[in-house]
Amino acid sequence: MIAIPAIDIRDGACVQLVGGSYDAEQVRLDDPAGVAHKWEFAGFRRLHMVDLDAATGRGNNAEMIREVLRATSMEAQVGGGVRDEERIESLLREGAQRVVLGTKAVESANWLGDMAEAFPGTLIVAADVRDRHVVTRGWTRTSDRYVLDFIEELNALPLAGVMVTAVHKEGLMEGTDLSLMEDVVEESEHPVCASGGIGTIGDLRALEDRGVASVVIGMALYTGAIDPGAVAEEFAE
Repeated sequence: MIAIPAIDIRDGACVQLVGGSYDAEQVRLDDPAGVAHKWEFAGFRRLHMVDLDAATGRGNNAEMIREVLRATSMEAQVGGGVRDEERIESLLREGAQRVVLGTKAVESANWLGDMAEAFPGTLIVAADVRDRHVVTRGWTRTSDRYVLDFIEELNALPLAGVMVTAVHKEGLMEGTDLSLMEDVVEESEHPVCASGGIGTIGDLRALEDRGVASVVIGMALYTGAIDPGAVAEEFAE
């Protein structure tokens, strides 16, 4: 299993939110590229970057994302408000290795199928989950899609992976939703990336034991709850 630090960008800054709420911003750092350098120096080989403003229709941080991609040699997966083929192409051209699709992928199966065929092995579909239902539009709208049904539908597509975020655990550092992740791993034929609630090395080991392929870590790294170097060394592949 590989550990991946998160860089969530809002208003040009690197932030961390609690419980998926924009009103609960706990961390703000004004130099996302510098943060990326910090994680690279700690030994991480991959980076997860999200444009929070684009995800919620508040604007975009496209230039800052370009700056971070230019500043690091880490493999990057980038998402947040990616809703057309042009944006996918742009991110790949600018240096992202993988593109994360959320809302549009959930709401339009035909579009997702077309994009998966156009970019085989490159796209990660994000299922942000609360109460076992997929939430969209920056966690503001709860769909009627049951997460395991959605994961099953994705199995036929040539994806790079699926990413499941336990939104109700996000930023709390109280442990992730292990039963959810275990069920997703069992259902998915793609590598599973888990996110939400990581607070200790033990949380990471528990996810690895359940077959999770990668884990995105945010608040625990930014607050120093876990040691970046130790995480990068133990969860390097």
